[in-house]
Amino acid sequence: MKYISTRNSKIEFTFKEVFIKGLADDGGLYVPKSLKRFSSQELLELKNLNYNQLSTEIINLFTGDFISKEDLFSLVSKSYSTFREKEVVKISKIEELKLLELFHGPTLAFKDVAMQFIGNLYEYYLSKNNEMINIVVATSGDTGAAAIDAIKGKSNLNIFVIHPHNRISSVQRKLMTTVDEKNVFNIAINGNFDDCQNIVKTMFSDLEFSKSINMSGVNSINWARIITQSVYYFYTYFKLNTDKPVSFSVPTGNFGDVFAGYIAKKMGLPIDKLVVATNENDILHRAISKGDYVSKEVKETLSPSMDIQLASNFERLIYYTNNLDTLKTLEIMKKIQKNSYQIEKNNLKVIQNDFLSESCNKQETLEVIKKNYEENNIILDPHTAVGVGVVKKLSLNDCVVLSTAHPCKFPDATNSAINKFEKLPKTVKHVMNKEENFEVLKNNTQEVKSFIKSKLYIS
Repeated sequence: MKYISTRNSKIEFTFKEVFIKGLADDGGLYVPKSLKRFSSQELLELKNLNYNQLSTEIINLFTGDFISKEDLFSLVSKSYSTFREKEVVKISKIEELKLLELFHGPTLAFKDVAMQFIGNLYEYYLSKNNEMINIVVATSGDTGAAAIDAIKGKSNLNIFVIHPHNRISSVQRKLMTTVDEKNVFNIAINGNFDDCQNIVKTMFSDLEFSKSINMSGVNSINWARIITQSVYYFYTYFKLNTDKPVSFSVPTGNFGDVFAGYIAKKMGLPIDKLVVATNENDILHRAISKGDYVSKEVKETLSPSMDIQLASNFERLIYYTNNLDTLKTLEIMKKIQKNSYQIEKNNLKVIQNDFLSESCNKQETLEVIKKNYEENNIILDPHTAVGVGVVKKLSLNDCVVLSTAHPCKFPDATNSAINKFEKLPKTVKHVMNKEENFEVLKNNTQEVKSFIKSKLYIS
């Protein structure tokens, strides 16, 4: 399979280049030149596979000769061997809704599903190549912890995680900052997640710097994240054993998780609507409901992983919506940089064929947590609560809500709603008493570059 940038169709890339680099040199995102579309018969043949087998079949379509199918299966099996659920994810119910529990990995969030695999994929590559890779990643809360857990202690890999200072939960932060490994570096930026993300993108665009440190990224912009996350849409559809298309409600910040569902649909999976569930930072809801993709000031909410205005993966949707036109995509991205993009009516209709959207504010989120605890004795984390609340507001009776994080990671939110909080599992409880180690830096790209250079001893 060959790949191109969303901003230039003339240069082709291999999966190796796409995976190791993460972001294209022109600032665009990598996408495959074409997508496999499963027939009904082919979907039937996938239906009874277990999670590891299904992951292998789907991921193998995208990796080309980077890894053999046999090695891929071994690597997938190793990646999920530490999950608390044998089948990696779990489908549960609250009333008429299904919950897809994605938080059974080591850092209690859906990011583990892709990140554990990616960490092992880096190690697989480096075992065959004498290189040092430096991963730089921005996090709104969960990505950083998942990436650190996947990469800590691995040879020839360093990871620098940038998070917004005092804007993530204490549990989210401590899962990152208490890891005592010499290849792990935590940076807190005096700003919001969009500032962190912008710093990372600017460093990628500085080709002299990014190439000098062999920089790679594991944010949801990395195509390996997208294809790994698409698997659980297939798995869920097969487990529901239905002959009707299924809708999914996805708590959404950077648009990566819901875009993975979009790719699954484009590959032939019978998905009806992908519901984009946002908090008060509702740019994606405004964009999908009325075409307004103009960012506003980021608000701090109960669901910090969604406190994002500019969703990186939305660029991929722009590319597909504009008939794979890279020049049009580049033109639109320039408008987004100027904060002046309004989606054209024809394109909005195309988007609305696949997507619905709605938002929940703080009070609505607390009410969803309270109601579900009182009526179903289930504590929802605030992101999942947004996903459930949005479904209720849209009056969707038959829908799968992606439950993206364990409620123990957000004790302030659950305390506010029900005066209770879930205890941390024994496997991670120790982090609350461990010493933290992170550097607080200004919202300044040069300062972050200097910090990274100081740790890598680059002149």
